Amino acid sequence: MKKWTILAMLAALPATAAVAAVPYHKMPPGFDAPPIRAEPIAGIVNQYWYNYQADILEAEKELSSDLRHATDREDRWDAWDEWIVEVVDADKDYVKEMRKKGYRSGRVTVGG
Repeated sequence: MKKWTILAMLAALPATAAVAAVPYHKMPPGFDAPPIRAEPIAGIVNQYWYNYQADILEAEKELSSDLRHATDREDRWDAWDEWIVEVVDADKDYVKEMRKKGYRSGRVTVGG
């Protein structure tokens, strides 16, 4: 599916409804799911937010496909590893573009 078609579908959804279901219960031991943003940075819904959501959906679609076609543990682990890399990369790209526009991602630090 073309990226612009996915973006058109996402535009019709509320800002937080684009994240698909990932079978976290099937994640191998030792793998931690990277955080996936439920809301846009600074509440700004723009092309970069839609690109981020499209990238996450594509990663999840690919993960599902890879898990369906996995024949052994190594294939499943590779699928999860690739998904984690893609999700982290999508977030880095989104944050980078929003920083260029002058928006920063909030960060809370608790000191001891």
